[in-house]
Amino acid sequence: MINDVQPFDRETAARIARAFRPARWHGNRYDYYYTLAKLRSDPLYPGVLAALRGCDAPLMDLGCGLGLLAHTLRGDGQRQPYAGVDIDAGKIARAARIAERTGLHDARFTTADLVQALPDHHGSVAILDVLHYLPDEAQHAMLDAAAAMLVPGARLVIRSGLGDDSGRHRTTRAADWFGHLAGWMQTNPRRYPSRAFLEQRLHAAGLESSFQPLYGKTPFNNWLIVATRT
Repeated sequence: MINDVQPFDRETAARIARAFRPARWHGNRYDYYYTLAKLRSDPLYPGVLAALRGCDAPLMDLGCGLGLLAHTLRGDGQRQPYAGVDIDAGKIARAARIAERTGLHDARFTTADLVQALPDHHGSVAILDVLHYLPDEAQHAMLDAAAAMLVPGARLVIRSGLGDDSGRHRTTRAADWFGHLAGWMQTNPRRYPSRAFLEQRLHAAGLESSFQPLYGKTPFNNWLIVATRT
């Protein structure tokens, strides 16, 4: 169980975010400031790092964005091969450039529409803040495909807002809609999975799962789900 997870401290967040500064002083600093704010305010990555420690299976990060997870893994001393996949070709191109410029170890990035098909993979899988952007059938397909990718000892790590009647859920939904309107996310939120749905789907795929709130100091209804094959 991962308890009371908090965001990175100021120094650690700044060290990781430096990879996203532009190569030239006059370059666009949007990615840098976004990642810095994310690392300092959201307990996502400390929670995921804790969930993956001790597991050296290759990791596929579905919906990887700029590949921030890869940078936090290497900063944590985790060396498992990393493959990031995202539908946003612009983010993937920037992620690949940043990885090459900073010498990120054993990391590759690919553009793919996760609703259509997932790349072939055998190892661990991360699905971070992705499920609620998918329609029901695509959620089912992604979870089933991710479960099938797990090899012995590998882990499926999910971070998702859960659908319920809480004020945290309403705040999460509003923030995600704003993210789409601001242009950071290409699609609107579709459906937030319930805990009961995730438990049932993972169990049907032969996985044991644990659920842990991942609120930190945020007002959002985010949870960390870690599943392994029984």
